[in-house]
Amino acid sequence: MLLTIGLFLMSAGAIYLACEYFVNGIEWCGMRLNLGATAVGSVLAAFGTALPESAVMFVAVVFGATPEQKDLGVGAAMGGPLVLATLAYAVVGLALMMHRRRLGRATTEVKVDHARMSRDQAAFLGVFVVKVALGLLAFAVKPWLGVLFLAAYAVYVWREIRDSDTAPEEEELEPLSIRPNAAEPALGWAVLQALIALVVIGVASHVFVAQLEAIGTALRWPPHLVALLLSPVATELPETMNALIWVRQGKERLALANISGAMMIQATIPSALGIFFTPWRFDGPLLVSGIVTALAILLLWVAFRRGAVNGRTLLGVSSLYALFALILTFGFPSARH
Repeated sequence: MLLTIGLFLMSAGAIYLACEYFVNGIEWCGMRLNLGATAVGSVLAAFGTALPESAVMFVAVVFGATPEQKDLGVGAAMGGPLVLATLAYAVVGLALMMHRRRLGRATTEVKVDHARMSRDQAAFLGVFVVKVALGLLAFAVKPWLGVLFLAAYAVYVWREIRDSDTAPEEEELEPLSIRPNAAEPALGWAVLQALIALVVIGVASHVFVAQLEAIGTALRWPPHLVALLLSPVATELPETMNALIWVRQGKERLALANISGAMMIQATIPSALGIFFTPWRFDGPLLVSGIVTALAILLLWVAFRRGAVNGRTLLGVSSLYALFALILTFGFPSARH
């Protein structure tokens, strides 16, 4: 157990340090590609950090030898958005509250385009509702509908790049970590740093997930509970770390764009894979996770639409994750045995 805890802590530390290099590299990539700040967070950073977990999902649903292995992939496709919609946003809120004085701010109000964020929540909610509805239905052409989710993500990326605000050069960028003396590092160096960091994040995340599952087993937590509660927290840790780093730098716009972009990926690409290669039928816990996720997004949509979002607002959505944990633990006998 001591070795497990040691590896757990070291892998978490490695993920955080690698994310420091990743966000630094991805910001320079955005500058060299002349992308706006929100597109850097919602497209480049989100796609990069979602790539390792999407690969795991692909292996589970395509090459899974048993229905149980395929079900784990479906569980990941539902657990990821839940964690992002609750805990990841809560981390941004908590970080704003902790770093308010260091950032020289009188309040913890989020400095972001509220109209844009509310639109992102609405877009995700629309896709997510269809995703959950398909989990309750069975019909012949259902597998072909996965194409629509891929198309939805393509439209999202096109829109984000087209409407991206504030070019990254208007943000204060730290020197590229692997070329600290270069005032204008080449795109190749920025890409190299981001890719190396991404490999470290992927390896460390794999170790982190394994140790978290081992801790759950040692504590005699049922596999169902570990799969829906603990594993998604681990797989979404890179996005959460990115958000923490960007908020610490006073760039919550990038942090929130990264989360909303990762959520859109989770709502489309893993869903398409699941619909292509599994029956995509939801049991009680999966349905509850979908309902709680939709409720969290609805609350965020209302808050951003009103234009009054602060650290406490974002921190408050984490209560829905606690609610889901209670329902899963005590509401389903299969989750306790």
